[in-house]
Amino acid sequence: MDIKEFLIDENATMLDAMALLDKVAKKVLFVVREDHFIAAITDGDIRRWILRKGNLEAKVCDIANYNPKYIYEHDKKTAKAFMKKHSIEALPVLNADKDIVSIIFWNDEIEHKKRLPVPVVVMAGGLGTRLYPYTKILPKPLIPIGEIPIAEHIINRFHQYGSKEFFLVVNHKKNMIKAYFNEIEKDYEVQYADEDEPLGTGGGLSLLKGKINETFILTNCDILIEEDYEKIYAYHKKEGNLITMVCSLKHIRIPYGVIEIGETGEIEEMKEKPEFSFFTNTGMYIVEPQVIEELQAGEAVGFPDIIERYKEAGEKIGVYPISEHAWLDMGQLDEMEKMRKRLERDE
Repeated sequence: MDIKEFLIDENATMLDAMALLDKVAKKVLFVVREDHFIAAITDGDIRRWILRKGNLEAKVCDIANYNPKYIYEHDKKTAKAFMKKHSIEALPVLNADKDIVSIIFWNDEIEHKKRLPVPVVVMAGGLGTRLYPYTKILPKPLIPIGEIPIAEHIINRFHQYGSKEFFLVVNHKKNMIKAYFNEIEKDYEVQYADEDEPLGTGGGLSLLKGKINETFILTNCDILIEEDYEKIYAYHKKEGNLITMVCSLKHIRIPYGVIEIGETGEIEEMKEKPEFSFFTNTGMYIVEPQVIEELQAGEAVGFPDIIERYKEAGEKIGVYPISEHAWLDMGQLDEMEKMRKRLERDE
């Protein structure tokens, strides 16, 4: 392990920190000033900043914890107890000059058993028109990404966290979907809700009345979220949300010079290839069963429209922000190819 990979300057941007967290695939970075360790910043620190301030232009120094936990080399044998006591996932080990000489990670010390035995609903009934001509032959949930279809990738990830009960809302080429999951070997249960008519990404939930009576996860069938599902679920419960929407950072660079025109028709401002950062809906949600029970049978409605209704009614709707790297979307052909290459590299 190269310690330098986990170091970030306090004047770096929050977006730099999010990108580096994705790269090292851990939940913490250590902040330096003139190459000396002074603070720590975690994915949780960044998430709380975003939810509290909503400012994507922040610097690491605005967010970091300048009273970080650490131990010295001669106390290294007490690291496990120290980490457990303070509920921390990574602990820097310092020499006498307070420079980091090693990092101890909680997951390296203790096997973490993931347990999230909640129902998962996959909206798998769409026509997949953006993926034509593939979807002329196969329903979107069965389009292969590598050796297995996208729907199986989705189910496998939730299954790794302990989920064993899956509901697929199906319509287009539904018999092919059922045949596939009936044939494969699996130690989880797949149930189906048949749409006679397309009901949208929300309306199909009405078909599950009486079948789900606890908090559940809802996901589109063309996305993968590479995040800690337990943390998302725990956040939803802690906040007391009716619905929590998982939102991903998006960073877009416009490949043109952008001109702003004033009221007199003159150029007011010119921006050469500007960059924009914002959060967008990934298509994954944590949802309370009340939402299913209150849906009208047979109503075609998108899930974002359901969210808007509850929001206007004063219900608590939350957001769980994730990094751009943590969201894989195969909704379009070029994105599907990116997903395939990423999964081949990671798996």
